[in-house]
Amino acid sequence: MQELVPGGNVALPAGPVQVRVPGRFDVSALVTDAGGKVAGDGDFVFYNQPDAPGARLRDGTLTVDPGALRPGAARVTVAVSAADPDTPLSALPSPALRVTDPDGRALARFTPPRPAGETVLLLAEFYRRGAGWKLRALGQGYADGLAGLARDFGVDVVDESPADPGGGPSGGGDPLRAVNSARAAAGSPPVALDARLTAAARAHAAAMAAAGTLSVQTRDGISVYQRALTAGYAYLSVGEHLVSGPRTPDEFVGYCLESEGARRILCDPAHIHVGLAQVAGGPAGDTYWTALWASPLTAAGLARTAAEVVARTNRERAAAGLRPLAADPRLTAAAQAHSADMVARDFYSHTSPGGAGPRDRAVAAGAARGTIGENIACGQRSPDAVVEGWMNSPGHRANILRAEFTHVGIGLAGGGRAGTYWTQLFGG
Repeated sequence: MQELVPGGNVALPAGPVQVRVPGRFDVSALVTDAGGKVAGDGDFVFYNQPDAPGARLRDGTLTVDPGALRPGAARVTVAVSAADPDTPLSALPSPALRVTDPDGRALARFTPPRPAGETVLLLAEFYRRGAGWKLRALGQGYADGLAGLARDFGVDVVDESPADPGGGPSGGGDPLRAVNSARAAAGSPPVALDARLTAAARAHAAAMAAAGTLSVQTRDGISVYQRALTAGYAYLSVGEHLVSGPRTPDEFVGYCLESEGARRILCDPAHIHVGLAQVAGGPAGDTYWTALWASPLTAAGLARTAAEVVARTNRERAAAGLRPLAADPRLTAAAQAHSADMVARDFYSHTSPGGAGPRDRAVAAGAARGTIGENIACGQRSPDAVVEGWMNSPGHRANILRAEFTHVGIGLAGGGRAGTYWTQLFGG
């Protein structure tokens, strides 16, 4: 059996598996496509609707059979709420997810941090990977109950209450309409709401409201970028708005258009998805907003971005009269592994927690060159920005302009405290 941490995953055997959360909890599930949206209301499995193709809820046990899911299904997200609606999750022990095969053999276990003000927790998701399926631990809080969760996944929930007291954008206009109207005016394509980004935005807005302050990293030690990754959205590019004050979606969008930097993020044509959330609270009763804008990580996008870093690097070398660097797939593999490692193990250094350095990584990848050098960076949002930052730093600039280097590999990974982590590994 594998003990999972948030973001950790495990491969699943073929056939059905069973999910249990012992205690006074209700388990529910949402069957979605790769974009995180249901095909219809029948994809929401909960106590009042316990059956869907490939997913069945009986006596608190959820059985998921990936091979029997409806056509187009690529993900099953498992959520938990308090069985007694008058009991807050924070008053219960932290829900402990147990996953077994039909014979009762334990496959995985996950116990997230105890929730605070959340009413629902996204515990885990089953997702398709190639010909098989894997399980990823989430532990993502949700502020406005099963109805709000279902709506953000595309379920048509009838709610006769006049307003949403805290969680989803409400009143003063359709937030997506306001956003896409502003993007159209700037010549940018529309964005689509993504349920995973919305869940991350909601959790971050709630954490800011609880602390009464705007912050990329809230007092629970989690950054808005880590929330996106934990919610299951691996991004290639990301931007965020963290705002307090506006009461309606139209006011929020208008506020974001007032400054050049905020307007650039909202209208960035590279972003194709958005998650939006507002939460009222805090010491002064302010409204806290989080918007997460992103494009998903793909193999083609990763390769394109790395190639742009190499091209920008070679322009700097050409200006200095140096020959260009050739991309080396082995150095690239080592650089990518280091960026992913910095995100996964939450560190920022040329030396990994296990003591490995740039040369160790290059040799392990098969790139046993005589001269090795490395640049790292975090927080930059584009190839131009990261190379410009390196060129403005004497030590990093020296590596880029070192005549002995002949080859280079680029790696980048998103989801850590600083957003995006970059590695540039040189060999000569």
